[in-house]
Amino acid sequence: MSPLNLAEHLGRDTFPAQVYHRRHLHVPGVIKDPSELITWDDLNTILATHRMEPPRLRLSMDGEMLPQYRYSAPVTTRRHTVWQRLHPAELHERLTEGASLVIDAADELHPAVGRAAMELEQWLRTGVQTNLYASWTPREGFGVHWDDHDVLVIQVDGAKRWRLYGSTRTAPMYKDTEEPEPPPEKPIADLMLHPGDLLYVPRGGWHSVAAPEGEYSLHLTFGLRTMTGSQLLSWLADDLRRHDVLRLDLPVHSPPEEQAAYLEQLRKKVVDALADPGVIGRYVAARDAEDITRMRPSLPYIAGVPARPELRVRLTTARAEATTTDEGVTFRACGNEWDMAAEAAPLLRRLISAVPGTVTLGELADAASVSVDDAAGVVTELVGGQAVTVEGIAP
Repeated sequence: MSPLNLAEHLGRDTFPAQVYHRRHLHVPGVIKDPSELITWDDLNTILATHRMEPPRLRLSMDGEMLPQYRYSAPVTTRRHTVWQRLHPAELHERLTEGASLVIDAADELHPAVGRAAMELEQWLRTGVQTNLYASWTPREGFGVHWDDHDVLVIQVDGAKRWRLYGSTRTAPMYKDTEEPEPPPEKPIADLMLHPGDLLYVPRGGWHSVAAPEGEYSLHLTFGLRTMTGSQLLSWLADDLRRHDVLRLDLPVHSPPEEQAAYLEQLRKKVVDALADPGVIGRYVAARDAEDITRMRPSLPYIAGVPARPELRVRLTTARAEATTTDEGVTFRACGNEWDMAAEAAPLLRRLISAVPGTVTLGELADAASVSVDDAAGVVTELVGGQAVTVEGIAP
């Protein structure tokens, strides 16, 4: 399946420079067939074939999560474990009464949604979790609220009314020093989303969401993880442990002049680090290298990837990086780092360019002008580091 080209629809260059973290953006009707992402039948299948406990699967009404017993019943297995079986009739009843259905991390349950999330991850260089929302009445599932992350909404089917009220605190956080002031009474935007519409809402923007009278709604919300100054400083504190002064015990029992001398040494290391114009880039690269959100087994190939040119493989992360060095190429992904010969660079870059899709071993071998055996050897190493997965055979 081809990519959604979300970057092009939002503005590959203009969105990060003029919209991201700044203001909301509504782009009507740009996803021509949103059913390629997910359908009602896909949702029914997920509900029928997965055992999901709250809050992964939940019903919400008027800002409160409904107790699970109102739409499911316990089942005791012969091994004396208990799980909750979803009761479709009870589920229908709760939804008719005005509850909204939510599935967290739908990108881990449905491949097409996962590919769309990886597209965003590769473009914006941050983690993405996609939640699914379905509702059938004008009753609001969550009331007027704000999120501690930016969101991108794709309306899949039906319609949804979004009232946006703006932000009352700059970039509020999940763990913050104070709560935002209440939102104004009147919204700054009152939007009706239809299938194929995109809506971006920055972190902290108050909003309320409801289906219009007599219509149902299915939409996906892509939550974009934050990268804040607080997180940069936390990472920097760990990075600076290479200096003695960061590892020394605090001079708690020393006289004031010794404490002042210690603090001056500490201040100098932090100021010097922040004076480096590349520190933000190094922090983002470190986050990219640690991303392990989409690891996937490669069964049945537990002892290595066979040298079959038609075998399809793909990266399990959208944020891998191949960097040319004096000795060859360094590849970073999923918390691991590989130093390889320069001949491997075209193969690695072909893997990266295929995200979120797949590429065959034959194509990798051709890209690097190496044998399929050699390509399989490189891929086997990356599978061992959980950075690559095998996805069957090309048709």
